[in-house]
Amino acid sequence: MTTALTAPHQEAQTEWPGPLPGAEPLPGQLDRWLAAHGTELVAIRRHIHAHPERSHHEFETAALVARELAVAGLSPRLMPKGNGVVCDIGEGDRVVAFRADLDALPLTDLKDVPYRSTVDGVAHACGHDVHTTVLLGLGLALAQLAEQGKLAGKVRLIFQPAEESIPSGAPEMVAAGALKDVVAIYALHCYPQLPAGLVGVRSGPFTAAADIVQVKLTGPGGHTARPHLTADLVHALGRVVVDVPALVDRRIDPRAGVSMVWGSVHAGEAFNAIPAEGRATGTVRILSREAWREAPELITQLIRDVVAPTGAEVEVGYHRGMPPVINDRMATAVIAGAAGAALGPERVVEAEISMGGEDFSFYQENVPGAMIRLGTGFPGSDKRYDLHQGSFDVDESCIGYGVRVFVHTALAALSTGAF
Repeated sequence: MTTALTAPHQEAQTEWPGPLPGAEPLPGQLDRWLAAHGTELVAIRRHIHAHPERSHHEFETAALVARELAVAGLSPRLMPKGNGVVCDIGEGDRVVAFRADLDALPLTDLKDVPYRSTVDGVAHACGHDVHTTVLLGLGLALAQLAEQGKLAGKVRLIFQPAEESIPSGAPEMVAAGALKDVVAIYALHCYPQLPAGLVGVRSGPFTAAADIVQVKLTGPGGHTARPHLTADLVHALGRVVVDVPALVDRRIDPRAGVSMVWGSVHAGEAFNAIPAEGRATGTVRILSREAWREAPELITQLIRDVVAPTGAEVEVGYHRGMPPVINDRMATAVIAGAAGAALGPERVVEAEISMGGEDFSFYQENVPGAMIRLGTGFPGSDKRYDLHQGSFDVDESCIGYGVRVFVHTALAALSTGAF
């Protein structure tokens, strides 16, 4: 592996990790290879972190990934728009895929580090730079095995754009053929609540579906002294905001894990005037795939029913975001076992369910798959970083752990006949 990038100087970080106690060595001398090239992977992560690109505009990041894969002797393919990459390694009719996301968030990077974002108002505050680097590390490591004739099958790397937007990039990748011949797919997500060296694994519901609901109420407007002569939109909007989530809780099986929360409510300006227009916008998050499919019709009708007695006119916009991530049982078993081999069984813990959304679910609508949480916290430190905050950062040793888990997962998935 060679790269034109060099890691900038900064305060000492956790040493690039070798095999942990209780872990199984990687085949083909990959432990030695990783130790020799860890600094280069860190340099790539820091370069991506310092040069973030927003959703649907990840052209330079995709080009960087393609260049690094090509230097390793692989044949990456840019997607039609140029902001996504697909790369196959090895030979075979059955393909095991791994996915990473390339985009950053519209946030200001608040960290005082040499690799701080150089783009105003854009930052890798969700760890996609780590996801991309781990997947790139997997590809470079598997290229070594393929050269040695020790890769028994085909692995596909999927670097997708626009995970953080609606519409997101996963459906574009699927439409472009990223899942052709794929029998299983895997991904990881940074998780600062776990220290580096641990991963969280869970079968079944993992993250929630995330949809957007927009409500617009209209009426003639009027004086607050005579509400009976008009439609009181503030009152009507209040009923929508309070009553609809409560009704949803009673109309959908509580085991479906439904959360309806309003994020924006607005009507009027003057204290003594009933406005002619009011709006509310919120999210609907659901852990059940079946309940998610029923939600648009049910919620739209509930909103109309609640508004009807008020005399206001209502328009409802229900916008699909992404399905829930529901980890396949067998795919989860494969990556859980592989993570235990990569890190040691005691470093694989049960992941919590998140009500956040993740468009990895679009791949799972087509093939079995599993996502895990990669610990990125600083062991023994009182530093607390959370996702989607301008101060977010990671213990970079997590990159090495992620690569190890993915290599073991690829080899285990290729060897199983379950898919």
